[in-house]
Amino acid sequence: MSNFKSVNPLALLVVLAVGVLAGWLLSGHSPTSTTAHEDMASHGEPEKKPLYWVAPMDPNFRRDKPGKSPMGMDLVPVYEDASAEKSGPGISIDPAIVANLGMRTAVARSGQLVPRIETVGYVEYDERGMTMVHTRAEGWIERLRVSAEGDPVKKGQPLFDLFSPKLVSAQQEYLTALKSGNDLLTKAARERLKSLGLSDSARARLERDHEVQERIVQYSPQSGVVETLAVREGMFVMPGTHTLTLANLDTAWVQVEIFERDAGQVQKGQQALARLDAYPGEVWEGQVDYVYPEVNPTTRTVRVRLAFPNTQLRLKPNMFARVEVETQARPSAVLVPSAAVIRSGTGSRVVVAHPDNRFEVLPVQLGMESGGQVEVLAGIDAGTVVVTSAQFLIDSEANIGAESTRMTTPDAMTDKMEMQP
Repeated sequence: MSNFKSVNPLALLVVLAVGVLAGWLLSGHSPTSTTAHEDMASHGEPEKKPLYWVAPMDPNFRRDKPGKSPMGMDLVPVYEDASAEKSGPGISIDPAIVANLGMRTAVARSGQLVPRIETVGYVEYDERGMTMVHTRAEGWIERLRVSAEGDPVKKGQPLFDLFSPKLVSAQQEYLTALKSGNDLLTKAARERLKSLGLSDSARARLERDHEVQERIVQYSPQSGVVETLAVREGMFVMPGTHTLTLANLDTAWVQVEIFERDAGQVQKGQQALARLDAYPGEVWEGQVDYVYPEVNPTTRTVRVRLAFPNTQLRLKPNMFARVEVETQARPSAVLVPSAAVIRSGTGSRVVVAHPDNRFEVLPVQLGMESGGQVEVLAGIDAGTVVVTSAQFLIDSEANIGAESTRMTTPDAMTDKMEMQP
């Protein structure tokens, strides 16, 4: 009786509690196993574990936990079992991510590409319609019949009056030869007048009136405008002195430059269209007049001369023009938007969109490009869906993913991410 009373009641209570807990655990009632079983039953499979998180706009930025990219965007998880879920080539992207990236696609189609070369240029005088006026005898300009550059002139219109002592002397010699009746002397005097620039009409008047003309009128050899006026009244001129230049504006030139790659498409006679800021909404129709034979070594461009009718004189030299040159249609080929092509030093490629949110990067061989479309000579067929925006991100992720698979083990990748801040 005394031994039973000496037992500590607290110790007895602890022994009893340990016994009850041991019996309950041995019966298989584990809280952990029950919770895991219920979780498996409710979800059907264990939750995926992200391998790492990557910036949407910079696949090189990786972290081992969620966060923000340097641009302030949420990091995107990449799961470790993504490779096990692949049912085809390429990479898989969650539909929500596709929507967040604003991804757009286009269908490759079969058709003919009509290359239209777009460039800019400036209006110039038609150099074939320009004439420089000179005197053949020295003298003084006593009367100037045109007053300023830009003045319109007609063919046969007087330009200026020239007083030349040498011409006066030559006329007197011619009259003397006529009176002598010596045909040889008369012919020589007539040739001298011609060499000094006396016109046939002035010589005929001299023969008719037998009066020396002290002032010889210089007439315009063509219609047009005065492009350059280099003399004034009272000025002394010598043979070869540039007095003025006349320009015909019935035809205007537009000088443009095209890229070297387009030089083989442009030929004389092709149609050209021009638009000028001075005449909104109007389109001027002309043609290729000449393709210059050399390439500018600095800009790598070829100069092309276009000719446009200008009977109303509305095209004025030095006006700025936007020009389109239409070339011959190309054979039928697969066409995709130019925005879908990823160009690099090693070649060109496109990102193909598959129906199951899978994307594949394929190399392509390109042909001509015009009007926002480019020919695909090899690589994809008509009807293929290509990505036209955000394709650079997919291309980078595909390259990085392939490199990780080839060169990095899971343990090494885990150690690398643990070292990143």
